[in-house]
Amino acid sequence: MTSPLCVDVVVIGGGIAGLSCAAEISTNASVALIEAESQWGYHSTGRSAAVTIPSSGGMVINRLINDSLSFLSTPPQALEIDSFLAPRGQLLVATAEQESQMQDYLDRVQGVTECTVDEAMKQVTILRRESIRRAAIETAVQDIDVDLLLQKRSKICRENGAQFFRSSRIKNLERVGDIWKIRTQGANIQTPVIVNATGAWADEIARIAGLRPIGLTPYRRSAALIQIPENYNLSQWPVFSSVLVDWYAKPVSGKLMVSPAEEIKVEPHDAFVDDLVLAEGIDRYQQMVNINVTRVEHSWAGLRTFAPDRVPVVGYDPRVSGFFWLAGQGGYGIETSPALSIIAATLLTGKDLSPEYKELSTLMKPDRFIN
Repeated sequence: MTSPLCVDVVVIGGGIAGLSCAAEISTNASVALIEAESQWGYHSTGRSAAVTIPSSGGMVINRLINDSLSFLSTPPQALEIDSFLAPRGQLLVATAEQESQMQDYLDRVQGVTECTVDEAMKQVTILRRESIRRAAIETAVQDIDVDLLLQKRSKICRENGAQFFRSSRIKNLERVGDIWKIRTQGANIQTPVIVNATGAWADEIARIAGLRPIGLTPYRRSAALIQIPENYNLSQWPVFSSVLVDWYAKPVSGKLMVSPAEEIKVEPHDAFVDDLVLAEGIDRYQQMVNINVTRVEHSWAGLRTFAPDRVPVVGYDPRVSGFFWLAGQGGYGIETSPALSIIAATLLTGKDLSPEYKELSTLMKPDRFIN
């Protein structure tokens, strides 16, 4: 029988969270990265809206996003790129019935400025003027080049000697003494530390490891790509959305991505679109613009996985040695990945966190769900 591969850390999950964590820790440790699918970022990472909205999420998410911006906007020189970000902006619109929600948003969220309906029409020329009562713009919203971020993270892993196992589903996890024995479709690996960065499947990986799940819940969100008449120039349009965020739209390569922004509880799976939900979302969008949607060119869905309190779960499980959670980022996994990977790598290597990250780390401990 072939001898098992022995490494310091095994990261399970090849989305942006797992790749970013592996890139950070592989600088000082031997790492194996296991992904069930044939490509990195196949599920949630590869199906995101690819924007960073600094004002989004609760307090913890908000701080993680803002702490990640320096890496995303000015990457380390070794990555040999100027930025992962590009200006986009976000325009929020409200009907007469939504005026109170717009006022609440303006009062609550920093960095958002009310604009006139005429100004909104200049930003997005297909808006239906008679449907809009109030509008606001958030200039700090930016596009993220997700593919490039994945490529750079995986490149760092390779350069640091990390070993990759794709198309390699976990069959068994067993703790024997101080070692985890991991059996997949393609490898036998031994390690003292497992990082569970499997998104919607994080509770399932815990079950395989003999642990009671902590209550992570996947929610489906879908989107469609639609054509816009050629006489419209979308390149400078912001993301635009109802202030209720019951639909949003974003320019993508000369077309428009429209999402119903639904949040429907589902089991972990390779997500697919519910045609009725998508149609209802496109109808809400259609009521706010003056051109008709004649054809959906392409549609898809992804999973956004939340802990019960909607705060990420990051840290060692107190019930068994060497099982580390990196999950529950919801829809914010890409834009929080730089900060979360630093926190995770610091905890994994036993180093001291900075004071501000100590506070965040305490709020994200898995202990809060374990009696």
